Amino acid sequence: MSEAEDLERHRHDWDWLIGSWNVRHHRLKERLVGSTEWDEFDGACTMVPTLNGFGNMDDNWLDLPAGAYRAMAVRVFNPETRLWSIWWFDERSNSLEPPVRGGFHDGVGRFEADDTFNGRAIRVYFQWSEITANSARWEQAFSADGGATWEVNWWMEFTRA
Repeated sequence: MSEAEDLERHRHDWDWLIGSWNVRHHRLKERLVGSTEWDEFDGACTMVPTLNGFGNMDDNWLDLPAGAYRAMAVRVFNPETRLWSIWWFDERSNSLEPPVRGGFHDGVGRFEADDTFNGRAIRVYFQWSEITANSARWEQAFSADGGATWEVNWWMEFTRA
């Protein structure tokens, strides 16, 4: 595959997510403490492409039991590294979290970064899988041991609205 063909392929990495989605959230009540109790709640997501396909953003509504809030994801492709960067931020805080970086391979998108959680250094990943025209699965996991073990602490079921 030529460099131009590879670049064109990446322009369409997120086409499947364009539009409006119903989201069912499953969030671990406590993270990195061995909890097995989950909160389940509904939400919504609307994604729009930007930057001629080399960027996109989505507006999210999360109807948590403790109180609903809006959040946003912004994704940008770097043609030099061939990696996507994803930033997540929401109205509960005034800070922008470090981006996770990665890409799609064999129909699965995996994006990782170093981060902190409750003052503790962690590794985090976002993963998109089970992608179809009308559904997808997203999950987030933390590792407190440099990626040797992972705790999935949030997963979402997306269905086309």
